[in-house]
Amino acid sequence: MEKRFWNEKRYYSLDYYLKNRFGEKVYKVSLQGGMTCPNRDGKLDTRGCIFCSAGGSGDFAAPMCENVTEQIDLAIAGIKQAKRVGDKFIAYFQSYTNTYAEVDYLRKIFTEAILHPSIVALSVATRPDCLGDDVLELLGELNQIKPVWVELGLQTIQERTAKFIRRGYALPVFEQAVKRLTEKKIEVIVHTILGLPFESRQDMMDTIQYLAQFSPAFSDGEKKGYIQGVKLQLLHVLAGTDLAKYRYYFKTLAMEEYVDLVLECIERLPQDIVIHRITGDGPKKILLAPEWSASKKTVMNTIHREMKLRDSWQGKKVVLE
Repeated sequence: MEKRFWNEKRYYSLDYYLKNRFGEKVYKVSLQGGMTCPNRDGKLDTRGCIFCSAGGSGDFAAPMCENVTEQIDLAIAGIKQAKRVGDKFIAYFQSYTNTYAEVDYLRKIFTEAILHPSIVALSVATRPDCLGDDVLELLGELNQIKPVWVELGLQTIQERTAKFIRRGYALPVFEQAVKRLTEKKIEVIVHTILGLPFESRQDMMDTIQYLAQFSPAFSDGEKKGYIQGVKLQLLHVLAGTDLAKYRYYFKTLAMEEYVDLVLECIERLPQDIVIHRITGDGPKKILLAPEWSASKKTVMNTIHREMKLRDSWQGKKVVLE
């Protein structure tokens, strides 16, 4: 199938998707729900995933406040101070596992967030093994008010890698979560990490090819469930993580390697899956490697420039159908 250009970025970007869905540029406000994770509280482990910082992947989230409304207002004010923006935002519960709490508490904070007048959608980052029946029922109810997205941390389909990074669940758990979320008509975004220790290029592409099977364009999704988005994340080695102890035993990706991997991932993913992220920037004060990733703007510009330079990306104009 010929790969089409969705916009000037030459892939189906989140920015393009949001502008078409909500009529203007929409920003995420990263929030903290005050939760922990079964990989930290002793249910599965106490050490967290091997790459996860003390902030639980929410190092850029707004600080905890008296209530969710105040936290959202504070985050929006910070964005408006730095950028010219409109009045539409996505409430993104990012830190740790955001369905790992009693459902009454989740109902309180998620409802408060989704009813905020500036919020157009609710996005919840969580683990596939933390989606009980009561939580799914709640998310389904909220999805009737405004769109609800659930972001699942898969990272890889390679079981040996999953064990090494202490993911804490097997692949069928992810598959079941996608199926059940689809049944509730909840949109699913999947997190992947490129450059995990000891993974080959083929290992990484196998993960991307696996996710491609969950495209809404595939009819067998009625049985398996669908995903609507993918995040491509570069592996960062952060100070204070267990991964930092192994940093000299494996090679982190060079920027040229990463750019090449991202382009191949985009080529392999069906064109109806939104690419929510093509890189990431760990907090500079604790970033150990790769050092080049500290300049997110440079990485993004390099990826976009390489897309334009490669023959396989040229001359394909896109029109949404």
